[in-house]
Amino acid sequence: MSASDEVYSQGHAESVVRSQRWRRVDNSAAYLVERLRPGQNVLDVGCGPGTITVDLAERVAPGRVVGVDPGESVLSRAREEAAAARTDNVEFRLGDVHELDFDDDTFDVVHAHQVLLHLTDPVGALREMLRVVRPGGIVAARDTDYAGAIWWPADERLERWREVYRSVARDNGTEPDAGRRLLAWAHAAGAVEVTPSASIWCHATPEERAWWGGMWAERIVNSRIAEQAVAGGHATGEELAAISAAWSEWAEHPDGWFALPHGEVLCRAPG
Repeated sequence: MSASDEVYSQGHAESVVRSQRWRRVDNSAAYLVERLRPGQNVLDVGCGPGTITVDLAERVAPGRVVGVDPGESVLSRAREEAAAARTDNVEFRLGDVHELDFDDDTFDVVHAHQVLLHLTDPVGALREMLRVVRPGGIVAARDTDYAGAIWWPADERLERWREVYRSVARDNGTEPDAGRRLLAWAHAAGAVEVTPSASIWCHATPEERAWWGGMWAERIVNSRIAEQAVAGGHATGEELAAISAAWSEWAEHPDGWFALPHGEVLCRAPG
């Protein structure tokens, strides 16, 4: 399946890209840091607006980093990110994780953050990532597990948010609880020396709540996931508006706390 055949339930609405631009190596790829070395060549699959990619490039310089993504509009954001950081050892290009346009054994590290949970064939994508990594190199993947999300104060409307999100993802043939499945997917893809781990995002300060809650208050009513929720019969517009209000109220609550777990794997290709 090509990238054009996949249904990316997130889309590239401003609220979605805003959440992606917050991501850096320290908060989204810390499990990979000890494996990074100056001079490595790195492929960042599904790079989005490029914030993690640029961070990787700075850490492995003078090695080269390539970010690939099927969305040209978000790649323009990534190029702006690299230019603003004056990072000259990174490039961005259109790419399909199912058919990577690179020879076998090209990269020292192949990285994917929150990519596999949006694919209908995550095992096939991992096989392709393993194909382009050099012998002894590393494939690194980190994905969310939405069933494990927890928050306070309790709110039935936020429970409904999770139900709608997971229902839309499953209707697209993708797995919103990918984090717990990464180890199994890596084994099924033929990876060896798989090192599993987990980490968490936590948003609890007033600033973090305003950012996360505000992002979801907008995203649940004005993004591709909102469109698919209504079109697919997963929720009504009125329900989505109520969920949006719940996120706004949560963001303003002094006790508001939210945590989102992620599964991670570091693995090597056989042979």
